[in-house]
Amino acid sequence: MRIGELAQAVGVSTDTVRFYERSGWLPRASRRDNAYRDYGDADVEHLRLLIDLRRLDLPLEDAARIAGWCHSGHCADSTAELPRLISERRAEIAERIAGLLALDVRLAGLVGHLEHPRRTLAVLDGPCCDTADAVIGSAEGACACCSSTQAIAD
Repeated sequence: MRIGELAQAVGVSTDTVRFYERSGWLPRASRRDNAYRDYGDADVEHLRLLIDLRRLDLPLEDAARIAGWCHSGHCADSTAELPRLISERRAEIAERIAGLLALDVRLAGLVGHLEHPRRTLAVLDGPCCDTADAVIGSAEGACACCSSTQAIAD
C-alpha cells in the first residue's frame, strides 16, 4: 500500500507517517519502481501500535521502543517495560491532578472573596484594591485583605 493508504488505515496524516519514518520510529518502507513507498500489513500494525501508545501519552521515544520490541520479537521486553511506563505516567497524572485540585480550591476562594469584598476603608500603604489584595494574599497563602479587615474591625 502507498503512504496515503497507510495513513488512512491508521488515522493519521501522511506527514505523520513521514515524520515517524524519517525519525527512525517506523522502519523505512521499500520503494516501488516509481519511487513510491510501499507498505505492508506489518507496517500498519507497527504504526497503529506506535500511535496508540502515543495516545496513552507515553513519550515518543518510549512508545517507539515498545513498538519496535513488539515487532522484532522482543515481546518479553515490552511486556516487562510497558507496566512500568504506565505506572510512571499515572504518577505524573496524579501529581498534575493534585496540583489542579489545589489550584481549583485557591480559585474558588478567590472568586468567593472577590464576590464579597470586605474592605471598607482605603489603605494607602497596600495594594490598590480588594482585587489586587486578594490575589496577592492568595498567592502568598494568606488573605491579606481579611487580615487587614480584621485589624480594622478590632
